Amino acid sequence: MKRWLAFFLLSAMAAEAAAPGIAQRPEVAVFIGDMSIRHRFDAAALEQLFGGVEIQDGILAAMSRPTEAKPWYEYRKLFVTEARILGGVDFWRKNAGALSKAQQRYGVPAEMIVAILGVETQYGRNTGGFRVIDALSTLAFAYPRRADFFRAELEQYLLLCREEGFDAAALKGSYAGAMGWPQFMPSSFRSYAADLDGDGRRDIWSNPADAIASIGNYFARFGWRAGEETVLRASAREGDYSAYLGKDIKPRHAFSELRRAGIEPEHPLPDATQVKLLRFDLEGGPEYWLGLENFFVISRYNHSPLYSMAVYQLSRAIAARKGG
Repeated sequence: MKRWLAFFLLSAMAAEAAAPGIAQRPEVAVFIGDMSIRHRFDAAALEQLFGGVEIQDGILAAMSRPTEAKPWYEYRKLFVTEARILGGVDFWRKNAGALSKAQQRYGVPAEMIVAILGVETQYGRNTGGFRVIDALSTLAFAYPRRADFFRAELEQYLLLCREEGFDAAALKGSYAGAMGWPQFMPSSFRSYAADLDGDGRRDIWSNPADAIASIGNYFARFGWRAGEETVLRASAREGDYSAYLGKDIKPRHAFSELRRAGIEPEHPLPDATQVKLLRFDLEGGPEYWLGLENFFVISRYNHSPLYSMAVYQLSRAIAARKGG
């Protein structure tokens, strides 16, 4: 009890010189009271912590212009780049042992784990400069569209800091509160972060082995199917495929149904295979792909099909460049 209280008090002392924070806002007071009752946090310590937290307009502005709003031909250029390919090959060679161990343990290919790290943080070089407490508080209390989600993540963050002995006012991450090399939200850290080197810590901030294992564990827990395809390029006869498109990218249609509609993959598929038809806009027109279960698993990281495709294509490019 004394240990975690000390961490919060130290955090609050560091923030005393800051401008008045959000602790007295009614919705924040309710949150503090709830944390005190349900999780036995010290209310006074939390009031001091939130006294150093302010709503950040820059975070709200960033949420209003998501990268996933771009068309595929622009989005791809951001992530499937020569720099990320070469960086991925270098990261793989430097961390070959950890990647091999994680692939054996979780069944997730090394290139897929490397590609996630490449897309998320350029292999740990860009993990975010916002205080996590500021990001989550801003989105929990000043972003009504997703306030429930971020309030839950704020709760998870405070629990995480208490469990791991972290200074709640010090950790930094993305404008959405994602942390470390793999950019885990607090709930993901608590559920999926893994200790690969056996030192008793799940360090996704400075230990690439733990970051690698955490991504492998995340994918495995969401149902990654080792040895199976992820997504297949397809050709499409002229026609209306709107019934098979849409935001939900869970494979829900038997391939036989899409084949009868005029879709043909680059490799044969059994008729009963569950697939999702995907359309990506290029400058010269659309291209079609068939997403399989592993493509859906990638989307548990970020629900945009653009994200999943960028990770997939980066992973293939890294593997091809690395060779044997």
